[in-house]
Amino acid sequence: MKTCFKCGAEKPLTEFYKHSQMSDGHVNKCKECNKQDVRENRAKNVDYYRAYDADRFQNDPKVKERHKIYSATPEGKKVLSRSSAKWINQNPEARAAHIILGNAVKNGRIEKPVNCSRCGKHEPSRKIHAHHEDYAFPLTVIWLCAQCHVDEHKND
Repeated sequence: MKTCFKCGAEKPLTEFYKHSQMSDGHVNKCKECNKQDVRENRAKNVDYYRAYDADRFQNDPKVKERHKIYSATPEGKKVLSRSSAKWINQNPEARAAHIILGNAVKNGRIEKPVNCSRCGKHEPSRKIHAHHEDYAFPLTVIWLCAQCHVDEHKND
């Protein structure tokens, strides 16, 4: 048994996180108090942690690999499917514009370029994105590489 210095409750050692540098091999604050402190800290510094999490998700190779593996699982596919369905339900005008443009490209009425109109980067046509400034005009688009498309949305 060990006493938590924060809440004062006496609990079994399994209720304390392990820490090799502590005399008994466990942290002096119970798991519940530790979790509460983490929640409060994240709530106080929400902007910092949002930026940190976004950067980690995009740049940490371990996180990217874990996400890639999860996305291939049945559960990951189910989550992606639910997310896509939710976006389609919330954005019917955008979805309609995407379908109209896709059909126009497929039918040859519009030619999809292989160069980004912003930076000029040469990409295979499947990697060039169509950016709509206004979904009311579904065939009026700017053709952008993936990075320029992300930058365009960040600037909006």
